Amino acid sequence: MSGNDPVCTAASAGPQPSGACAGTVSHTLARVARLHRIAMARRLRDLGLYPGQELMMMRLWDRGAARQSELIQSLELDPSTVTKMLQRMEQCGYVRRSPDPADRRAVLVEATEQGLALRAGVEGAWADLEESTLAGLAPADRAELARLLGLVGENLAKEAGEAGAVC
Repeated sequence: MSGNDPVCTAASAGPQPSGACAGTVSHTLARVARLHRIAMARRLRDLGLYPGQELMMMRLWDRGAARQSELIQSLELDPSTVTKMLQRMEQCGYVRRSPDPADRRAVLVEATEQGLALRAGVEGAWADLEESTLAGLAPADRAELARLLGLVGENLAKEAGEAGAVC
């Protein structure tokens, strides 16, 4: 594939870098992920959250209080990233951290009343972004896209599992 190959041209973004022509789907996926994060950041800003923090809140809303180590594992993030995220969210009053009574070495994280109050806004932001993202796609196309992205996600999870020991 050359840089002039039509497959190497993204319709709305112009030609891809020549080095990305060996991975047009990967390049497009990276671009879409970046744009999705930017769009979500705009929606979350009004709620006082940063991208990723809403995922933390979703875990807490679903599970209630959880050990910080469990949150790190379920979010598949670096421990230092989660610690910084929780510090920021605690300063904003969205979460509370405390020693786990069952194991004083562990830290329990729970949503505060202020954090619980974010739920409707976060769910609205996700629903709004979903509709904006999928505008113009028929229901069958939406379902097929979800199916295909699920397969891509499974492939990448396998890849990350193999590389996980390196990180």
